[in-house]
Amino acid sequence: MISTMPSGWRSIRCRGVRDRALTVRDIFGVDDPIALAAALLHDLIEDTAADYDAIKEEFGGKIADVVAALTKDRRMIDAAREAAYDQQLAQAPWQARLVKLADVYDNISDSVDDKMRAKAIQKAVRALRIAGNEPQVKVATREVQLLIGSRKS
Repeated sequence: MISTMPSGWRSIRCRGVRDRALTVRDIFGVDDPIALAAALLHDLIEDTAADYDAIKEEFGGKIADVVAALTKDRRMIDAAREAAYDQQLAQAPWQARLVKLADVYDNISDSVDDKMRAKAIQKAVRALRIAGNEPQVKVATREVQLLIGSRKS
């Protein structure tokens, strides 16, 4: 469902976007407002006409920075894009890496077949490599590792 917010922004309501924020809060135990907002907005630049400036104007620079860090540069070829994305996330605020862990957690949980599960686990392994060791991501890292272990069979 697409709706227009009072500010004029059009929003797409879908379960997947909300799930990322719920995973951050309820499974990973993080209630940081920047992380929660970024979880809700994490695909906005990739999936809509919104850009960094629009997000910054509406939600502030910190949230826009995290959302931008979660956005792949579609102008690059696949191999270069994925390497650049991993580097970008590794250097990003911890909230970006936390949201990425929520994304891969939910993708593994939502896998409906072996091929989808294998691809989701591969992405989760990449996300774990760059997760960092800040206290705010430790629970998320552990939860993703446990989920991978339970889904490999």
